[in-house]
Amino acid sequence: MAAIINGKETAVSVIEAVKAETQALLSGYGVQPGLAVVIVGDDPASHAYVGAKGRMAKECGFNSVQHTLPAETGQDELAALVAKLNADPSIHGILVQLPLPKPLQSDPIIQSILPEKDVDGLHVVNAGKLAVGDLETGLISCTPAGAMILVRRAHGEDLSGLNAVVIGRSNLFGKPMAQLLLNANATVTMAHSRTRDLAAVCRNADILVAAVGRPQMVKADWIKPGATVIDVGINRVPAPDKGEGKTRLVGDVAFAEVSEVASTITPVPGGVGPMTIAMLMANTVIAAARKAGHTRPKF
Repeated sequence: MAAIINGKETAVSVIEAVKAETQALLSGYGVQPGLAVVIVGDDPASHAYVGAKGRMAKECGFNSVQHTLPAETGQDELAALVAKLNADPSIHGILVQLPLPKPLQSDPIIQSILPEKDVDGLHVVNAGKLAVGDLETGLISCTPAGAMILVRRAHGEDLSGLNAVVIGRSNLFGKPMAQLLLNANATVTMAHSRTRDLAAVCRNADILVAAVGRPQMVKADWIKPGATVIDVGINRVPAPDKGEGKTRLVGDVAFAEVSEVASTITPVPGGVGPMTIAMLMANTVIAAARKAGHTRPKF
């Protein structure tokens, strides 16, 4: 039976380090990390995410600011708010909650955020720094950064000699995850919907990362015995045993059967998910430390 990687516990350890760094910035430089979150419209899931981020920012000792805009907000109005936050020296991190309601275009907004305040790690400058192996001066997308900490907890800093397979090639997760694994000296294969004989490719993986958004797609016979499995999927499926119309969360990995083959696995929920908000906090305190001329903290 596989050992379960507890993302909640790991996230708590990251948050404790963030709090310590926040205190060091306040006492040593008089700097309080500032995080501004912008949400447009009334999507319940987006508001739940934003609420959780705001609460965690306050717990970390940040100056936490939320801008809630109506769904009919225009592109120019949203761009003007981002420009104002870019110019505000008390704000070190800017996050625009996605998806934006139509007809707003998200990419021009994301690319208008200053790269040094792009705590979501989505700006092309930050993506480019990661692509060339610069992990010191950019900001890394939160979910892959969190997933990489979980990989390091299982395997250490150096992944030399290990084969890693990432299923999914999104700009948000798959590509940056592959870059992080490559930077740690793993031999990396990126697989996706058009990969031929996906199961055979996965069976070669010492580290398998699944991020495709298909419930329980990865089965036990896809897994190399003793592999580490990182499940990034969050899917809602019917749960008739809980009552009519009820659902439950599952990952992209068939957890019960894969646990019999893998050596280490992340659960859903409670695996990669908690790490995402933790790394958002980490990115914010990193951005504040850089602005203050303080040594970049490590997480």
